[in-house]
Amino acid sequence: MAELFDKNKRILNAYLIGVQTSRMPSGEGAELLAELRELVDTLGLAIAGSVLVNLRSPTSTFLLGRGKVGEVIAQAKSAGADVIVIDEALSPAQQRNWEEESKLAVIDRQEVILEVFADHAHTREAMLQVELARQEYFLPRLKRAWTHLSRQRGRGSLGGEGETQLEQDRRTVRDRIAHLRSDLAGVRQQRGVQRQRRLRVPVSTCAIVGYTNAGKSCLLNRLTGARVLVEDRLFATLDPTTRQLALGNNQKVLVTDTVGFIRRLPHGLVEAFKATLEEVVFADFLIHVLDVTNPNVARHHVTTLGVLAELGADRKTILTVFNKIDIADPATLESVRLLAPGALYVSAKTGAGIDKLLEHCTNLIAREFGATELLVPPDRYDVIARLYEVGHIHAQELRDDGIHIQGRFPVAQSAVFAPFVVRAPLAPAAG
Repeated sequence: MAELFDKNKRILNAYLIGVQTSRMPSGEGAELLAELRELVDTLGLAIAGSVLVNLRSPTSTFLLGRGKVGEVIAQAKSAGADVIVIDEALSPAQQRNWEEESKLAVIDRQEVILEVFADHAHTREAMLQVELARQEYFLPRLKRAWTHLSRQRGRGSLGGEGETQLEQDRRTVRDRIAHLRSDLAGVRQQRGVQRQRRLRVPVSTCAIVGYTNAGKSCLLNRLTGARVLVEDRLFATLDPTTRQLALGNNQKVLVTDTVGFIRRLPHGLVEAFKATLEEVVFADFLIHVLDVTNPNVARHHVTTLGVLAELGADRKTILTVFNKIDIADPATLESVRLLAPGALYVSAKTGAGIDKLLEHCTNLIAREFGATELLVPPDRYDVIARLYEVGHIHAQELRDDGIHIQGRFPVAQSAVFAPFVVRAPLAPAAG
């Protein structure tokens, strides 16, 4: 489908089809269709029109009923569309059926998101991750009408040269997938080495997470003075950026901006982005950023928590932060207070509420990651190895009475270090 997104060609017109099923909450189909509009706009396609279809039960041939398929194809052609975009995940067979029926290019939500990610990946790691997900997506779809294979597919009982070319392409894609996985494994190994180096210094780590376009990069810039790209578009940046933040009491924390989450994120992307999202898994605590002005903020909150649970990071300490209060009305602010009691309210753009956020980060680190001194018997290197995994060791010295260690360790891992504590961290002052 690369020809659809060739920047050197004319802008194509897209006709969007949203789907509201009986299993979805009322109005969710319209919300997802609006989100699809933003995704398609981010790709640079023009929107010729859209329709929301109520689906009682899906069909294996088209997903929609044949009558409805004919109706929406006629609407798309009448609107001058070059491509139909369906806000559901289509099977390879369904996608081919749509294209044969309409004689137009047909893509689903997964492919749109894959292309958006491909358009915004810049580092080697992000490009490898996106390319892997794309190749895995396209492998079962090599027979689609809108690929170069359509011009080479053989006819007749034996298939001819086209079938031979198809098998060659399948082998090529499989080889490419194996090569990408190997390269990505190397990147992950290098990233692990870098992480271990960071863990050896007395600096806590924090990851900024949240729905795409919630203002995560803007918040990182405000907190650390970084110059990360900030743009009012979905997935403006995919590459993780880590910067050091200086807090009170000479405390420092490494803050990482992560890729934004989205509803119905293709599972292949979740898997492919594990290396990037490992920053979430290994962070000491998380800052969950929500756009308070977005009418779907409650669903965004649930989506992010769901992705965190899938990553195994949902039990970490999470500071919930509602962003963009500078453009929110009082009624909106009041309505979201029940969504996350104890949340903080900031404007990354103006700086309002940032001092309160910094104060919470300072107290959190002092409470959960305070400096601790340990005395470990010289024959318990298993304990020392475990301490390196769960905390930050910044001084280690072998003495006559054992191995003296200074570092920061989360309270949740107290079972590991509690028997060896010589000096525990002081509790933070009240207020």
